[in-house]
Amino acid sequence: MSSSPSPISDPAAFVRAETRLRPVPLVPEISLHVADEAVPIWHRTEEELGAMGLPPPFWAFAWAGGQALARYVLDHPQVVAGRRVLDFASGSGLVGLAARQAGAADVTCADIDVFAHAAIGVNFAANAGRDMGADTTFRVTRENLIGRDEGWETVLAGDICYERDLAEAVFAWLRGLATRGATVLLGDPGRTYLPRAELEQLIEYNVPVTRELEDLEIKRTGVWRPRLPAGV
Repeated sequence: MSSSPSPISDPAAFVRAETRLRPVPLVPEISLHVADEAVPIWHRTEEELGAMGLPPPFWAFAWAGGQALARYVLDHPQVVAGRRVLDFASGSGLVGLAARQAGAADVTCADIDVFAHAAIGVNFAANAGRDMGADTTFRVTRENLIGRDEGWETVLAGDICYERDLAEAVFAWLRGLATRGATVLLGDPGRTYLPRAELEQLIEYNVPVTRELEDLEIKRTGVWRPRLPAGV
């Protein structure tokens, strides 16, 4: 697994100290280090980085889109089995870990957040002995991959449509990858900037989530793929 410079001395120790290992509600085959409450860990993250107004600690929770996408991957392993897989905006690493368990040949988890980078490593260690993943190459990167194409055969992205500019930039990139032949799947509970008209829904799940971060305890969450022009 790759390493990157960190603004704090030991982000992995921070992750372990501030979370507890629990099975994911919709994906009990995988356990994650998650926080009990959102606001306290949010504040402590800001203190550690010496910054205010940071986005939520996406790495510390099992978000609805990620849970749905991980469930779909485990139930439909053919979308990743034997393939080079990118889990974009990985957060906790849940979706990448599901791809690993489903038999992907190579998994890259990408997230620019220093704590997410650490959390993915911690969660990988907690799930390392599970099922089919022993032969999978598993790596983590903090590089911003938007606009790049490194030959991934499957690209997975959960919960990316919460901000207009980001959603537009990411979806344009993902649609380009799908057009050249990659399998591209999004997990999303219907957030504001989800481009529904440009997507086809494959399945929907009722996903247990925390009321601290969502408006409901159960979020109806879809797995989607880009609609492509006829003949592509």
